[in-house]
Amino acid sequence: MTLTLLPWFLAYAIALSVALALAGHRSRPAPAAGEPRPDPRRILIVGATGGTGRRLVAQALERGYEVTALARDPSKLQLEDPRLTVVRGDVLDPASLEPAVRGQDAVLCALGHKRFFQPTRILSQGTANLLRAMDAHAVPRLVCETALGIGDAAGRMGLYYTFFVIPVILPFYFWDKTRQERAIAESGVDWTIVRPAVLTNGEKRGTIRHGQVGSFLLTLRVSRADVAAFMLDQLRSNEHLRTAVGVCG
Repeated sequence: MTLTLLPWFLAYAIALSVALALAGHRSRPAPAAGEPRPDPRRILIVGATGGTGRRLVAQALERGYEVTALARDPSKLQLEDPRLTVVRGDVLDPASLEPAVRGQDAVLCALGHKRFFQPTRILSQGTANLLRAMDAHAVPRLVCETALGIGDAAGRMGLYYTFFVIPVILPFYFWDKTRQERAIAESGVDWTIVRPAVLTNGEKRGTIRHGQVGSFLLTLRVSRADVAAFMLDQLRSNEHLRTAVGVCG
């Protein structure tokens, strides 16, 4: 990049960060936590073959839940357990969601994809379809993974992501995440949005910072295993009900 183009690129990166801040969900103070939620028995995991999704499935089984995993290609999960049911489905096909959502107590969503360089609505449209199915079958609880870098967490993935990764590689992906968060925030379910820092494949450490986390300078990270554990913890908690909460290691 030549020096003459640098100011224009920096202006674009800053404008995109501001736009993501304005378009994403802006959290309000969470309601009083009150009593712990009753522990659900049957949970659906969407995005079960992805990085976080696989860990959600494994940890949910360890915690004794009856797990339904939604996958476009069930063979990719490569996990067997008497309490695990794998359902073939696509979030962009509303009819395929019906048998997976029916009878569930809660849904954990870890949708993702790798179509980074073209406009997409996979995350937002898929989540909207999921929310409609939850409404139709009276499933009350949703915990969904998005990312730092949008809404009131804009800019909090550090300079490298704010000024290179998001504006150059992931602008369409992050723009769709803002639409995904808005769809969730406008829904009638009891939702929690979990915004992780940069994800790694490290082991679960069991120590995680959450709240208004992140850094405007440094790139913070968190393991997918720790994010999965935090998401599962929300099933019994009202602490972050109807809010978006950042998490990092």
